[in-house]
Amino acid sequence: MALRTRRTVYYLALVIVTTLVFTVVYNVGMAIWENRPQPLYHSLEIVIQSFTTTGYGEDAPWRTLQMNLLAIVMQLAGIGLILTAVDVFAVPWLRDALSPMAPETVHGLDGHIIICGHTPRTDVLIEELDARDREYVLIEPDADIASSLHEAEYNVIHGDPESTDVLENAQISSAIAIVADAADDTNASIALSALEINPNVRIISLIEDAALARYHQLAGADTVLSPRQLLGESLAGEVPTAVTATVEEGVEIGDDFELVELSVEEGSDLCDKTFAEAQLRERFGANVIGVWFNGNFKTPIDPNDELDAGTRLLVAGESDQLDMLRDATAATVSKFSAQEIIIAGYGDTGQAAYEALMNTSSRLTVLDIEEKEHTDVVGDARDPDVLEAAGIEEASVLLLAVEDDTTAIFATLIARDLNSDLQIVVRANEEEDVQKLYRAGADYVQSLATVSGRMLASTVFEDEDLLVYDKQVSVVRLPAPSLEGRTLVDEEVRTVTGCTVVAIVRDGESITDFDPERFRLEATDEVVIAGTDENITRFERRFGAE
Repeated sequence: MALRTRRTVYYLALVIVTTLVFTVVYNVGMAIWENRPQPLYHSLEIVIQSFTTTGYGEDAPWRTLQMNLLAIVMQLAGIGLILTAVDVFAVPWLRDALSPMAPETVHGLDGHIIICGHTPRTDVLIEELDARDREYVLIEPDADIASSLHEAEYNVIHGDPESTDVLENAQISSAIAIVADAADDTNASIALSALEINPNVRIISLIEDAALARYHQLAGADTVLSPRQLLGESLAGEVPTAVTATVEEGVEIGDDFELVELSVEEGSDLCDKTFAEAQLRERFGANVIGVWFNGNFKTPIDPNDELDAGTRLLVAGESDQLDMLRDATAATVSKFSAQEIIIAGYGDTGQAAYEALMNTSSRLTVLDIEEKEHTDVVGDARDPDVLEAAGIEEASVLLLAVEDDTTAIFATLIARDLNSDLQIVVRANEEEDVQKLYRAGADYVQSLATVSGRMLASTVFEDEDLLVYDKQVSVVRLPAPSLEGRTLVDEEVRTVTGCTVVAIVRDGESITDFDPERFRLEATDEVVIAGTDENITRFERRFGAE
């Protein structure tokens, strides 16, 4: 039963019980104290008159103290019931009348994205859509949430996304894709309903249980994404031995030219040097796009910024250039020396990290609150004794993939206290907890919502060359007609937009070796740029096509 319905029922029950009690007491009082017996229905009339403040008729005045006090109590009770009625009936009615209600249909959309369900990860997707001026409609089944989103200027409609009528109201016949982000079984139902109306629409389904992927594909989903599994693989990629052992996979931009992320390790040639002292461009020829400092991406880089241990560089260049730079960021000790890695939390994320790391030279210890396959230590990651039993004092890496951010924060504090040299890599469920984890002592944190949302964006924009989805930076290929006949230095592209041009595509070929001071762009050229979403939007507005 809805809250409003329950309040109405309770109020009516209170009125009935109060009326009956006062009727009986009043009738008995008139017979005993006033010595004026009367029918029960006449006493009921007097009680109603008292509650409604319409008067008492022939019964007043009363001669005894008891009846006068009873009359006062009935009057106060009547006022209380009237005020309660205002709160139960009038206030909700006024709130509904004054609050904007979410619509139940949209019009005039074409080539849009339909998003079923509002979650933190779909919020990230919507930010990506807004940044690219792409139309979308969000379907929200909860009326109150839909109204709040409508008031916050989301393009939202209220309805059940499993209903074909609601999907038609969202103009699915002209949509290019539908993103289902509800419960696993609901997503499968949404896929079936969508295909019934538009067999050509792309369906992207997000699932919590990776084992159910096959059934979503049977329901018609073109792409099935498991965010927790992806996050586990991404976190494993931040473990130094895993990265160096697999010789970091980069984003290929052209022949023998790629974009990679490198971590500055303790004891490496670059550690503790300023960006100016490192002379990365002069020594290695690589183009440094930006740097992550404690999870915050910065571009362009201040020459006085210091490259501490754990700083991550996003660089573009040819393979041999990147190999030399990779050597400079690595510690002087053997890159492939076995490390002791503790994986705390063996859910989908922890399992994916385990599978990504199991073929490296690292020795893995799995810690979980429950006994599971591959679990070495059973216990709470917040318990110092449990962490010590898992070997925290000798470990080089702790990968925290627990289900709760509060648990992760406290476990990070304890682990950092037990081993100050430990590298701590953490999964965050909520974006607002990322900075808390860094302050607690984490070296690297990835938000489940951010990674999931960018993975969605990468899938939705598969025809737009969005190359990076698990970072805070996008790499896209765009036309730039406003740069015709101009050089990148002439237009101060990096200073004005914050984006780095890593390649120029001319006649289908990627040009990566060019002089930004002399190379002039042609009208048909496309540029491959790297930067944050905000920077890319700024570039599009300044130099993109009208």
